[in-house]
Amino acid sequence: AKMDGAIVLSSDAKRILYANTQLVPDAMIPSFETGTRHKTAERVAKQTSQIVISISQRRNIITIYRGNWKYVIREVSVILSKANQALSTLEKYRSVFQQSLTNLSALEFEDLVTLTDVSTVLQRSQMVSRIAWEIERYVIQLGSEGRLVRMQLEELMADTKDEGLLVFKDYWAGGNFNDGWSQLEDMDSDDLLNLGLISKTLGFGGSMSNLDQAVAPRGYRILAKIPRLPMPVIENLVKTFEDLSTVM
Repeated sequence: AKMDGAIVLSSDAKRILYANTQLVPDAMIPSFETGTRHKTAERVAKQTSQIVISISQRRNIITIYRGNWKYVIREVSVILSKANQALSTLEKYRSVFQQSLTNLSALEFEDLVTLTDVSTVLQRSQMVSRIAWEIERYVIQLGSEGRLVRMQLEELMADTKDEGLLVFKDYWAGGNFNDGWSQLEDMDSDDLLNLGLISKTLGFGGSMSNLDQAVAPRGYRILAKIPRLPMPVIENLVKTFEDLSTVM
């Protein structure tokens, strides 16, 4: 049956409070929408700061509003195409990232690591994480149609998702670890291309001349590869021996 009115849900979205209800928001609230339904939805979202979903069957578009925020959910076929493209990109970036980790491991055992090597690995780690996050958004939009995409994403990220964090822990030289990690995660795409800025999040100077500085890992990443060795034990080993070469 056709229903032109709104459906109002409880705050936990488990109960329908009202159905086929006419919403009359403040007409003075500015709206950039053209259709009556979307204009009403935008104004209700701005007035109540609640999530409002507007569905246009004719245009086959779902629009989500909250406050001044708006997001348009495209057709499943369009989202699925973008998700598959992103998966292909993730696979390529993951391969490059894994190779950089292999190179870093070899340098660590030879005590030849420089800040450039570490910053490069962290740069590639962030690129992989950001592509994975974008795919997660597609999976959410796809709903049940995104099951296969999620399975592929989980397979690609299974042995990769924590590597960047462990590298950061290995070479962290600043004060507050969480602040440094947050700074790295919050860097925009342009800043992420600057290895000097990445080294700065580790607690080193941001000058490009510092990138040739020799650094030594604590051993978190290598020790984490040992089967059935829990993180508390790894923490104690690192605390006792301080760096990987001493542990080995």
